[in-house]
Amino acid sequence: MTSPLVIFDLDGTLVDTAPDLIDSLNHTIAAAGLMPVTFNDLTHLVGQGVRVMVQRAFALRNKELPKEDVEPLHQRFIAHYKEEMPGQSKTYPGVPEALDRLTASGFRLAVCTNKTSDLALPLLEKLGLKDRFATITCGDTFEWRKPDARHILGTIEKAGGDVARSVMVGDSVNDILAAKNAKIPSIGVTFGYTDVPMAELGPDVTIDRYETLDAALVERLLAQRVAAA
Repeated sequence: MTSPLVIFDLDGTLVDTAPDLIDSLNHTIAAAGLMPVTFNDLTHLVGQGVRVMVQRAFALRNKELPKEDVEPLHQRFIAHYKEEMPGQSKTYPGVPEALDRLTASGFRLAVCTNKTSDLALPLLEKLGLKDRFATITCGDTFEWRKPDARHILGTIEKAGGDVARSVMVGDSVNDILAAKNAKIPSIGVTFGYTDVPMAELGPDVTIDRYETLDAALVERLLAQRVAAA
């Protein structure tokens, strides 16, 4: 039987990147004279990549974003974010220990993020996480991204996993909806970046801390999915 595969989102799930996302976004939109955003705004802005985040920031400030300004502002964000990396970003409490527990139980691990590879891979490497995963798929790995099921299904294939033995861990609607679309169980973390309470997004289970993520929880979810099939 194929080893279980646990797939993690990145921002707001494995790593608290909020301070650096806000810092780089404010650096970017300052060039257009926009007022800074705050953490409370972040949950409405993230999830679909930098370009969309910048566009949403302009919409939040009720200012039109000319089409010709999108790419220059995108590059301004990228340059600032890379220069500061990893900045204040850090893993959530209990992440390394949870990854250790799952690996020790023979599980495979993967990352499926809408963050582009030029930002996600260096961040994971600088935080000492990159080598822990069988594969890392990003917003530019495929032609599609979460909540499209094919982002998760492609991740499973690259990791050498089995759809019937895979679980998604995430913090937002993109993650939970992608898992539903791919017909795999989901674990929603309650401490990430979502403007809708995690319980309302309908994951199979929610966790408030990584101490509760272990092999028994994953196996229980997989067994429930088989029983319901």
